[in-house]
Amino acid sequence: MSNRKFGMEGFGINRQTSYSFERSQAPQRLYVPPSSRGGDNSEDADLDNIDYMENEEAEEDIEEGGSAAASGGEVDEIDPLDAFMEGIHQEMKSAPPPKPKEKLERYKDDDDDPVESYLKAKKDLGLTLAADALNAGYNSDEEVYAAAKAVDAGMLDYDSDDNPIVVDKRKIEPITALDHSSIDYEPINKDFYEELESISGMTEQETTDYRQRLGIRVSGFDVHRPVKTFEDCGFSSQIMSAIKKQAYEKPTAIQCQALPIVLSGRDVIGIAKTGSGKTAAFVLPMIVHIMDQPELQRDEGPIGVICAPTRELAHQIFLEAKKFSKAYGLRVSAVYGGMSKHEQFKELKAGCEIVVATPGRLIDMLKMKALTMMRASYLVLDEADRMFDLGFEPQVRSIVGQIRPDRQTLLFSATMPWKVEKLAREILSDPIRVTVGEVGMANEDITQVVNVIPSDAEKLPWLLEKLPGMIDEGDVLVFASKKATVDEIEAQLTLNSFKVAALHGDKDQASRMETLQKFKSGVHHVLIATDVAARGLDIKSLKTVVNYDIAKDMDMHVHRIGRTGRAGDRDGVAYTLVTQREARFAGELVNSLVAAGQNVPPELTDLAMKDGRFKSKRDGRKGGKKGRGGGGGNKGVRGVDFGLGIGFSSESSRTPSSKAAPSRSGAINSVRTGVMAQFKNSFVAATPSNPQNQAYPNKRPSLMGFVSGGTIGGDMGRTQSQAPPVAPTQNASSHNSSQNHSQSSENRPRERKRRSGWDN
Repeated sequence: MSNRKFGMEGFGINRQTSYSFERSQAPQRLYVPPSSRGGDNSEDADLDNIDYMENEEAEEDIEEGGSAAASGGEVDEIDPLDAFMEGIHQEMKSAPPPKPKEKLERYKDDDDDPVESYLKAKKDLGLTLAADALNAGYNSDEEVYAAAKAVDAGMLDYDSDDNPIVVDKRKIEPITALDHSSIDYEPINKDFYEELESISGMTEQETTDYRQRLGIRVSGFDVHRPVKTFEDCGFSSQIMSAIKKQAYEKPTAIQCQALPIVLSGRDVIGIAKTGSGKTAAFVLPMIVHIMDQPELQRDEGPIGVICAPTRELAHQIFLEAKKFSKAYGLRVSAVYGGMSKHEQFKELKAGCEIVVATPGRLIDMLKMKALTMMRASYLVLDEADRMFDLGFEPQVRSIVGQIRPDRQTLLFSATMPWKVEKLAREILSDPIRVTVGEVGMANEDITQVVNVIPSDAEKLPWLLEKLPGMIDEGDVLVFASKKATVDEIEAQLTLNSFKVAALHGDKDQASRMETLQKFKSGVHHVLIATDVAARGLDIKSLKTVVNYDIAKDMDMHVHRIGRTGRAGDRDGVAYTLVTQREARFAGELVNSLVAAGQNVPPELTDLAMKDGRFKSKRDGRKGGKKGRGGGGGNKGVRGVDFGLGIGFSSESSRTPSSKAAPSRSGAINSVRTGVMAQFKNSFVAATPSNPQNQAYPNKRPSLMGFVSGGTIGGDMGRTQSQAPPVAPTQNASSHNSSQNHSQSSENRPRERKRRSGWDN
């Protein structure tokens, strides 16, 4: 039995420099590698497969051991395993420390995978936004949705600790506008409209009367007459078949006037109430426009671009465009936030003729080179006012800068704030403005019912009582102002066995789509939502809208109730619950109801009279200011011209009133107009006036002049007055001179800075 030591010492760890072995047998020889031996030695055959590290210190130990053995003295044998482990131990000590950062630094030089980067940022940002929302105590869906839109627009950056942060929209670098002067674009045709004899044969008076019946007002040069049927537009049999398949019987008011204008290649500003059918007014001409263009080649497209402010509206337009594009095999792509960027990238790379997108995600795709705008020639900005409300103006301008200048541009909006008006003047070329109804006015096809209740506590009992009868008529959409209220209503209705679903900004896009799909398919009969769903939600089975909470303003109120009564459906009903503390909104609501021809309950008027502004205007109209001019006049409804409202009669407006006594302000105005008349008489008209009593040819009277406010061709056929200039010595004579000159100036054509329908 050997007394050899084992354990840690046996493996050479903290061992002594020499070993003492007490053996009964003769000492074994030191192991020498085969390369240093002469001849074959089968005894060492199994050891030949061991890799020995050629460490200098190990070799020295071996040599010293060998010399000691040769000297024949007291030999300290070294075990081969110990020598092997010692070599490894020394090598580990001398090896440099690992550099884990080298791999990360190497990847920094490589091109980042956009999909991987996006998914990482999406996950990190989602956690950050959720934590921020909880810490900040967000209780308004608008706040949450504003944060969520940062993801859609790709507004991500990282701080020094690699934490994702949201960048302000206004600080996002826009895409550099193309230098279109250096690009040789292929010419395109935009005019595809031929007026049928049944339309061209309409006289000026017939056209005016028809527009008045439709509630249409137009302004611009060379305005086409409105059509009466889809057949009047000259659509192909494929498009007509698709129109009939969608159960479109006759065009709506906006379609009657916009279709011939858009088909003729003109730019359009369309101002129409929600649910007016404006989507088909720009999708149908877009298909005709695309079919006339050369076929797309690899890495080309799209030709038609539609921008919408929200995912819901973009998805709705996408579905509508697919229905009509299917007949020609046109490819339609939807590009908006909440969906996979990778899938959208692949779809755009494969090519498409039409893209429907939100501005933020479209900017992302342009930066990723997923698509190019070199072939784009048809641009639609839908719900432009909402895009500006959400802060998308920089993105919209960036997108416009990527598209050729001779494009056809259509801008549709329910309201026309000054920012949208400014954009329209900059990006549209000689546009025609088509207004259906009044700007910001509610849909007259919807029956509005207002209930004034004492407090918020009475809202839920009222809803539980009325909801069964509403469901019997069709699906119901309930609007609340806060996401917490939405969840509370959903819980209460579920306890009462109603089939309900909720929709607000905290839900991701996938759950939103699933909720809307179940609501459309009839799984749920009641949808409770915040204003996130107020735009673009088009559900034909929706018959009732309930404003559980009032909207933040009248524009949002109009868009809420516009979810019912779609495309001329007169069965829609909108209920609004107003509490006693909402007197200010009650005043605005009274004006809106009056303008839309709706019934105004007395209790709502009484509540509105508690608002100082509404009361002062009401008292002012009744002469309560006693001649001080503070009554407010016809300023009760924002954006509503009472001169063209319900009950307006052109004949009654021209009835001469009793002659009023001249006032000091009237005398000053007479002197002022007289001076202006004398000053203007020193100028000569750019073109001669028409001869007296000259009538327009019956072929196309509307193509010969400027159309404004529903009057075609102006009043150019009236007899001109050749009164000489009169010095403003007397008020009466000056006033008559100014009137004569005003009539004379109206008879001559307006000066124009750009080519119009008058130019030959």
